[in-house]
Amino acid sequence: MCFCHLEYDNLFFFSGVFPYFLFCAALSRCALLSVSILASCSSVSLLTILFIHTPHGISCPVLLNSLVPVDTSESSSALYIVNVERNGKVIYTWKGNQRNTHIGLYDLQTKQNEHLYMFEKDLYIISCSINNERTLLAVSFRQYTEEERVSRLLQSVSKYLTLLIEIHPINNVRVLKAVDSCVRVQFLYPVEGRNASTESRLLLVSEDKYIEQFDIHVGVEEEHKVVIQNSGQLPRARVVDDLIWAQWDMMEQRLFYIVPKLESHLDISVNDTQLKLVNFGYDYCQDQDVASKSLNLQVFTSKAGSLCVCCSLASDTPDEIMYSIYFLHKGYNKTFTVSLERTESHQLKEVAFMNLDYYVAAYLPGQFLHLLNIQHPDLLCYSLFLTGEEARIDMLQNCSIRSPLMSTVLDCHIGSMYAVSIRDSTLLQFLQNSKRDSERLAALHCALLHFQHTEDLEMQIIWWISENLSTCHSFDPIQEFIIASLYCRMCSETHNLDKLLPYTSLLDWIGIIPGVTCATDIISLPVLEFQNSKGFWEKLNSNLESVKYAEPHLHYHSNVLRREWRNLSEEREERRTTAYLRNIFENAKKVLSHLDTWDSEERLVPLFQEEDYQQQLLMGLMVAQLKDHLMRHLQYVGKKKIDQIVLDYVANLLNLVHRIMKEVWRRYQLHSCIFCFDERGSTGEFAVFHIMSRILEAANGMCMPLPPGFHTLHLGLGVRCLPLHTLLHYIDNGVLHLTETCVRKLLKDLDDTEKNEKLKFSIVMRLPEALGQKVRQFWNHPINANFIARKYVKLLLEKLGNRQCSRPIPERLSVPVEFLPLNYLTNMLAEVESQGVHPYEKQDHVNVRFVEETALKHTMTLLGLKYS
Repeated sequence: MCFCHLEYDNLFFFSGVFPYFLFCAALSRCALLSVSILASCSSVSLLTILFIHTPHGISCPVLLNSLVPVDTSESSSALYIVNVERNGKVIYTWKGNQRNTHIGLYDLQTKQNEHLYMFEKDLYIISCSINNERTLLAVSFRQYTEEERVSRLLQSVSKYLTLLIEIHPINNVRVLKAVDSCVRVQFLYPVEGRNASTESRLLLVSEDKYIEQFDIHVGVEEEHKVVIQNSGQLPRARVVDDLIWAQWDMMEQRLFYIVPKLESHLDISVNDTQLKLVNFGYDYCQDQDVASKSLNLQVFTSKAGSLCVCCSLASDTPDEIMYSIYFLHKGYNKTFTVSLERTESHQLKEVAFMNLDYYVAAYLPGQFLHLLNIQHPDLLCYSLFLTGEEARIDMLQNCSIRSPLMSTVLDCHIGSMYAVSIRDSTLLQFLQNSKRDSERLAALHCALLHFQHTEDLEMQIIWWISENLSTCHSFDPIQEFIIASLYCRMCSETHNLDKLLPYTSLLDWIGIIPGVTCATDIISLPVLEFQNSKGFWEKLNSNLESVKYAEPHLHYHSNVLRREWRNLSEEREERRTTAYLRNIFENAKKVLSHLDTWDSEERLVPLFQEEDYQQQLLMGLMVAQLKDHLMRHLQYVGKKKIDQIVLDYVANLLNLVHRIMKEVWRRYQLHSCIFCFDERGSTGEFAVFHIMSRILEAANGMCMPLPPGFHTLHLGLGVRCLPLHTLLHYIDNGVLHLTETCVRKLLKDLDDTEKNEKLKFSIVMRLPEALGQKVRQFWNHPINANFIARKYVKLLLEKLGNRQCSRPIPERLSVPVEFLPLNYLTNMLAEVESQGVHPYEKQDHVNVRFVEETALKHTMTLLGLKYS
């Protein structure tokens, strides 16, 4: 495959593997221009269809937003769209009351019309184009049919005529071609923002399989009349010969074409005898005839540097449809074979392809609609395959459609143009009603990556997640929501960041789409042979470089982070320097401070109200490691910018968890009573506890930090909602984490009934040593005193080890008692204390005297005696 990048003065190539040569000529680069929404639609299909229509019976129609079908009968004055220019202006034609042929121009942005020219006879316009300055009009039309020419004895008159007309004002007319073969015309447009030029360039594409370029110079005469300066024949140059297929990309001024130069390396059948043109005007009668004989192939590009070749393939099985999508920016193609639900042969047509920017749509009316994610085509679970009523597009019931502009289609059968977009309300409904994980995941990613983030959209997605945590078996919806949302929010911050941040938690996908098989083949990457490219070509080159360097390995992952966090948490290696830990916690402090600037309102959910050593450690480590990862690949961005990106990423992560909590908090109408342990939890609290457990599971799976206070809130709900044995089981298995805030409040607020004593003692027994020393003092109870004394004795004896006392044991009279075993123990412990060993330095009352008194109290209690 060879592509050619053709500007005004230079010609460059890049090549790859494709049947024959596929060339791309970019004749003028420009910024992408969005198309305005033209009307609303009552269809319930996933794709919103909006179109332009004109009323009948007027000489210069004003385009109206309407849903009335266009009348295409011979007696009507129906509007036919014949071309769409780079600036989004639509050229159309219609018949006047006297059967005159009119040409008009419609601006999609201003919704204004302009009458360009009128022929005082009934002509069949094939192709039409206007230059950027709107001073020249090129028109190709059929003068007579073959039958008319024979009947009128007009053998010497050419069947087709191509004219160049001065229209500022209407003046001279030049004949460019008078031949018996069909010709298409297309003016080239300069870079957006360039001043008006005195030179225009025009492409002529002939069905005799060649393309020519005309150079036209104009001048201004009296009364601002613009006329052609060239005397005699216009300068021309042959662009290409032996065409098989060609496509014009008006938005980016690129010319794609195929010529028979190389042996085919891919299984695509090409008809060498029949030329197929795409987006070179719309000859409706001829296009329908050509479609069944020539290659159904279209090239789509996106502003993100994606380059896709879509083609329909012949199948040996009558009830199957085959089509391939060549993701040239990824280095592979996918061939899909679809088993059709209804196999009436007379209804089967070729697949139509549409460019929806982030997606390429393969559409077979009455059968299926396949939306393929072109940014991440590696996993099929990010592509939507719809059938039945879900795939129905009421306005598009035939396959004679083209996609001249992004998110726009032109029905070549009736000459109407439509704006096409994915409807968010229907997509959310599809997400809620889907039964298969592949559909849920594709709809979820489409909603998060394709639409602008709004609070209402996020709320509905979070509600769906909270209701379907147990129905998604092959992926974690919380993980996908967080990762995809972060990816969408962050990737616009700097170029190539999309190649470094994760966009999914899945490593692979083994699910299948019923009735669809997919084969993936590796293809050669295109080789760019020009330097200092900008815009699309720069981004395409960046995509190709990422593929060369094993793109999946460029994405940040948490393996190293998990290992480092575990080492620091459990101190399995030498203790890090104080400076290292101080830097880690300083990172966490910056994240939390950054987050505070976003949300100055009082938070509904009681989070971010305490310090959490483990989560702040993980937070700081993530900042450090993500920063190192980005610095390796984005050195040209600069340290200051990368620091900001990393802070935004981690702060957004915490904010998303808080967003989930806030929505479920509102939905179940919870309030601060969760820290009142004398009441049992409500049904709503139990539902929130379950969701928090799944958030914790998702966070552990991705090794991501949680907002400080999350574990306290989770434990508080657990105490209120769970029976004791289940609560302890959750604690022992790491689902619930004992925090100082929650345990202290539980020990202080609950009275010492038998049930509460059992709960408190079970909690105290499971406290880590450092935390236990802080909070046990808040429970003034013999059981707790006995436990503290035992722990103290154990620690002192561990310090003593096997050493023998080398000097006399002093007599201790803390409590006058003649109980030799106790006396011996207290004397031995006193000896250890005298050597400066004191495990509970912050609790002065815990000493040998405390142990002796506690032992006596406990013994007297067991004997049923009163202690005095």
